[in-house]
Amino acid sequence: MTGTVKAQRDVFIEEITQRAETDAGIYFISADFGAPALDEFRRRQPQRFIHSGISEQHMIDMAAGLALSGKTVFVYAMSPFISLRCLEQLKCSLAIMKQPVCVLSVGIGLGYADSGPTHYSTEDLACLRSLNGVEILTPCDSASTQAVARHSCDNAALRVVRLDRSPLRDIHAHFPQSTLARGFAEVASGRDIGLIACGYMTHRAQQAAEKLAAKGTSVGVIDLFRIKPFPADLRAVLQPYRLLVTLEEQCLAGGFGAAVLEYLSDCRLQRPVLRLGLPERYFFENGGRDYLLSLAGLDAEGIVASIQRELAAAA
Repeated sequence: MTGTVKAQRDVFIEEITQRAETDAGIYFISADFGAPALDEFRRRQPQRFIHSGISEQHMIDMAAGLALSGKTVFVYAMSPFISLRCLEQLKCSLAIMKQPVCVLSVGIGLGYADSGPTHYSTEDLACLRSLNGVEILTPCDSASTQAVARHSCDNAALRVVRLDRSPLRDIHAHFPQSTLARGFAEVASGRDIGLIACGYMTHRAQQAAEKLAAKGTSVGVIDLFRIKPFPADLRAVLQPYRLLVTLEEQCLAGGFGAAVLEYLSDCRLQRPVLRLGLPERYFFENGGRDYLLSLAGLDAEGIVASIQRELAAAA
């Protein structure tokens, strides 16, 4: 991608800002200030921008009230605070009431390194998957983020959009709505190993795939950006691979890999699966996101080493 790579948050909010020019029903509630795109929405639509303050639980309840009055509502905050802190409100005010609010959860995984475990969001996917009737999307680049923003403006639903804090280079040259409706995209095809990831970890999957390909291994990369509801037709894409590897910036219990295992069981596709994710502990170390991921063996070299050990054990 040429030029400046934008943060996913800005790509998403810029699309909403454009839509709000012609759709008077769009409202945006934020617990934060200071993002360029957020400031622009507030400048252009001051009557439809609400700053809730550092009160994310109240923000979700407010969003439910606006949705009940027929508004198209977006709520935005840092991931650990809008997901885990608000879990009861997400359940009671939105899920039980079936309110079509779009929740923007920014800074997933270890995105807020080195802020410590209170600011990391390494269990949110397991918790959010437990909510009834929620759609969960984790785009990996600007093209897919913009498609999700358009989808969210056109199709009101209870939806959690999990966005990375950092700008991410484009993986998808284009991202039509048909791909979004499918729930996944095959970034690269192969026959030996299928690497399955979403968001930031899709980039790690690409890096690992390149290293494995250099060793003569045929590797495919699947961007599984919709984890709920799970894509119904993923089976045909996964079937050719001898080994499936899930990559996630989450603790393994109930997370991304667990969702894939559930799907494989439900569709009766028997394949060995290697789940690579964060260990079940909290990270207090400093050194940046890449360093923390390397401690968990989730750098490209660590991923390749884990796969090679798995292949050797199966030989």
